[in-house]
Amino acid sequence: MAVYERTSRVRAPFDEVWEFYSSVDGLVALTPNWLGLRIEAVSGPDGEPDPPELVEGTTIELSLQPFGLGPRQRTTSVIVERRRGDGTALFRDRMVEGPFSEWLHTHAFYAGDGDTIVRDRIEYDLPGGTPGRLAARAMIVGMAPMFRYRHRRTRDHLED
Repeated sequence: MAVYERTSRVRAPFDEVWEFYSSVDGLVALTPNWLGLRIEAVSGPDGEPDPPELVEGTTIELSLQPFGLGPRQRTTSVIVERRRGDGTALFRDRMVEGPFSEWLHTHAFYAGDGDTIVRDRIEYDLPGGTPGRLAARAMIVGMAPMFRYRHRRTRDHLED
């Protein structure tokens, strides 16, 4: 399985960063326009539509159409874990439908002295056995700019 990680310091209080990432609005704000993101549906653990927070058991159905070309690519992810402690928090989403045979994204947050460390860790594989695993390792070329963008947008939204 391939792994990609990115860590950044955001000069914003822990609670504000956690709140920003705790709703689908944060996902929309952190996705580049050129990906053509469309949120198709969000449902809470009990099936309620459009819950205010992405809690454990929330399902997110979305589609992407990079550069407006080709058919829309649909994915479904489920928040499989969400926890918060004293100055730390995380949530994990697992892709249950989409182009990856495995996708587990851990969003972790650590409180500092008026700032917050944001860490993304993605564990992923592509279908196709050995050729898919080799191609997945090469995907860092696309992952790095995407997550650099996401972390920069986090700072743009939350830093004074």
